[in-house]
Amino acid sequence: MVPLWAQATLWGLLGGGALLIGAAIGYYVKVRAKIASSIMAFGAGVLISALAFDLMSEAYGQGGFDSTALGFLAGAVVYTAANWFLKKKGAHHRKHSGNQQASEAEDSGSGLALAIGALIDGVPESIAIGISMISGSSVSVAMVAAVFLSNVPEGLSSAVGMKKANRSKGYIFGVWGGIAVISGLAAWLGYSVFSEFSPEVIAGTTALAAGAILAMVSDTMIPEAVEVTHHLTGLITVLGFLTAFVLSHV
Repeated sequence: MVPLWAQATLWGLLGGGALLIGAAIGYYVKVRAKIASSIMAFGAGVLISALAFDLMSEAYGQGGFDSTALGFLAGAVVYTAANWFLKKKGAHHRKHSGNQQASEAEDSGSGLALAIGALIDGVPESIAIGISMISGSSVSVAMVAAVFLSNVPEGLSSAVGMKKANRSKGYIFGVWGGIAVISGLAAWLGYSVFSEFSPEVIAGTTALAAGAILAMVSDTMIPEAVEVTHHLTGLITVLGFLTAFVLSHV
């Protein structure tokens, strides 16, 4: 039987690997901006559903209101501060498929900022996958599905934007391949490290991941989808939410 820590790592790799799949589609297939943004909105809805019905519910059940609320707010604060800093360094449009991303020639250091930005977007989701395995012997299928379904459009849209900003193929696939590997390690970390802590700490960490994810969706995914899909963004996001909700209840 495969040890749980190894299972957590593999599930994290699967979720992170969706970024690489999306990047390959975005790089090799000509995807219209409206389609890329629509998929982004759908992924945002999927993530909102997952954090509402899986992460927050699980955190509250384990540690009660105080740990959950503090962790949730902390996750949002940490992500918002990191995102604000990275935007100033050139990673403002890292999920956008249009011509908004700055090239290295236009903004020195923006390539590193883009890579770090993509990393902080993906790590909380992977840690949450690992933590979801602590209370039982199997992973939360709904959480993995939500991460996978949201990561494909994220990698797709961002890779299209990177390509338009004249980033090299090696850079684009290096970033997403590296983050896929780190996602696996983050899931391992979520299971192996936090399984030694009290239910309150686990709850706070789960909620922290949820807060960071919601802040990421609000700060980057939805605004950049709105720029192209406009008034249809809300409907598409709701469809993504409903899809994840159904997956978590079947």
